[in-house]
Amino acid sequence: MWKDYFYFTRNEQQGIIILIIGIVCVAGGLYFWPKEARQQEKTKQELQHEEAEFAASLQRKKKEYDYKRYRTFEQTPIHLAPFDPNKTDSAGFVRLGLRPWMAHNIMRYRSKGGRFRKPEDFKRVYGLTAQQFQSLLPYITVEERAVNRDSSLYTALKRDSVKPFKYAAGVTIDLNTTDTTELKKIPGVGGSIARMIVGYRQKLGGFYDVCQLDDIRLNVEKLRGWFYADASKTQRINLNKASVERLKAHPYLNFYQAKVIVEHRSRYGAISNLNQLSLYNEFTPHDIQRISHYVCF
Repeated sequence: MWKDYFYFTRNEQQGIIILIIGIVCVAGGLYFWPKEARQQEKTKQELQHEEAEFAASLQRKKKEYDYKRYRTFEQTPIHLAPFDPNKTDSAGFVRLGLRPWMAHNIMRYRSKGGRFRKPEDFKRVYGLTAQQFQSLLPYITVEERAVNRDSSLYTALKRDSVKPFKYAAGVTIDLNTTDTTELKKIPGVGGSIARMIVGYRQKLGGFYDVCQLDDIRLNVEKLRGWFYADASKTQRINLNKASVERLKAHPYLNFYQAKVIVEHRSRYGAISNLNQLSLYNEFTPHDIQRISHYVCF
């Protein structure tokens, strides 16, 4: 009789089988789903960690790259020479001590029709410090645009222009005391050249010979007859007190020579004569001769 309770029709048997399968699936899902979810969560955390590590490594590499670029730029020697900001290329601006991005901005300004009409306009360059501008000012030459001779502007300029006064042959002036106003009275010397001479004199601490004008690429042979240099007026640097920064700022001393001077003082005491420096490879006889006019002990 008990078999009657466990007797099922075919449809009932199929239903029971389906029910059992459903229960097994649900139970299996409940068992495996939390584990899978935990695994996914763990994988997600690992991925986030890897992403953070990768981002940090990129940031480190960027800093290293930026530092290398900065060091490369800092070690690039600055070569001051006459230049026209309306014609100089980006590499030329970098050689003058400008950052590459500053040179790029100047080139973009010019490509859009911008123009520097006078040397003082150059100080408007974004990022250029007042010290940099003063250093470059003596070397800035701005070529005036040609004016059509048939234009009313040319007629007005010709009518209103006053011929500048120039000294007669035989006049000579001291390179160490003259100013830009007097320099422009020398035939062949305009405002740009006058600023170059005065600016270089300030960097040197005075001229000891007219031939030094060749340092800034001026025609010494044409100018020699108009100038003389009173060497007693040169300013001297005390080699036993000056810092590396002060020494390397002089046109006749570079960083490595300045470093040798300071290290020699630290190791052997005060410098008493230039022969002590001639023992170093950083100093040639020509270097010793030039700086002899600008140093003291």
